[in-house]
Amino acid sequence: MLQSALRHGLIGLLLITPAQAATTAEQRGKAFARANCARCHAIDRVSESPLKSAPALRNLHRRYPIETLGEALAEGIYTGHTDMPAFELNPDQIHDLLSYLKTLE
Repeated sequence: MLQSALRHGLIGLLLITPAQAATTAEQRGKAFARANCARCHAIDRVSESPLKSAPALRNLHRRYPIETLGEALAEGIYTGHTDMPAFELNPDQIHDLLSYLKTLE
């Protein structure tokens, strides 16, 4: 009986873990966006961007498939205007930010 309970508990844990990991990645991605992007960009589904010329993150998927942004984030995002700082993210940050951006589609 104890083995059965342990087995069911382990199976339940294995089923829950991927969903929790995705939520955690999304939360970390949102925190990254809040810390690094929110000064200029709207980072949620409804707000206006503080800097009018900065696109809302929720609209990025209309310009670029979110999956394709990973390479640009790894190589570094450099823009032609001085208001946008250069960003170069590590693989974990890229995963987290893309996970969050996908929730805004």
